[in-house]
Amino acid sequence: MIELSHVTKSFNVGKSNQFTAVDDVSLAIEPGKLTILKGPSGSGKTTLLSLIGCMSRPSSGRIRLRGVRTAFLTTEEREGGFDISSLPERFLTEIRRTTFGFIFQQFNLIRGISALENVMLPAYPTLESHAAFQARAKELLRLFDISRHAASRVEWLSGGELQRVAIARALINDPAVIIADEPTAHLDSKLSREFMEIVATFKAQGKTVLIASHDPIAYDSQLADRVVEMRDGRTTADRPEP
Repeated sequence: MIELSHVTKSFNVGKSNQFTAVDDVSLAIEPGKLTILKGPSGSGKTTLLSLIGCMSRPSSGRIRLRGVRTAFLTTEEREGGFDISSLPERFLTEIRRTTFGFIFQQFNLIRGISALENVMLPAYPTLESHAAFQARAKELLRLFDISRHAASRVEWLSGGELQRVAIARALINDPAVIIADEPTAHLDSKLSREFMEIVATFKAQGKTVLIASHDPIAYDSQLADRVVEMRDGRTTADRPEP
């Protein structure tokens, strides 16, 4: 469970160009479900995802997580939930690494290194054996039918192949929550539908999935358990899917 209570995020506070990207949002995100944030560019979707994923802090309000598997928490905190809003950065880094897998709009893959090396990158700080997470990375590439490109530099790959590498990278640490920011923005309709088929496998594995999108292929999908509409930093409508 991820619970947001009156969360606001403002930038350039106290300056003439101050603006509020997320404005007093309260939201409960159920585990194992696909929740889609729908809205136009500038509606606050990406900022809200960054707050949920511990990549930035709210200006006010609280964000509580439950079921997080990190060493610094007590069993009671893991099961009952805890407030991440004021945690030190080293703890936020640990939560990002162990709990969340991120799929970015621009993929954010590292040019000049191979697809396999890109997939392995998030696992290096975990202190797991190199052989173990390399084997897992190879299995993920096989799962997404891109094993043949394991040794290829990512700049040589097509858009669909790049996305599959990005998805494999997001899964390398077996996260409980997948966060995807406009994942179909640079894909054609066929590849967008293929992405949603991959999302179906996430749900089948019991993962919580959060997608920000203004693509109807995403927000009109029968896979969506809930669609939350945003505009001007606020949630304007919230409908569970039939």
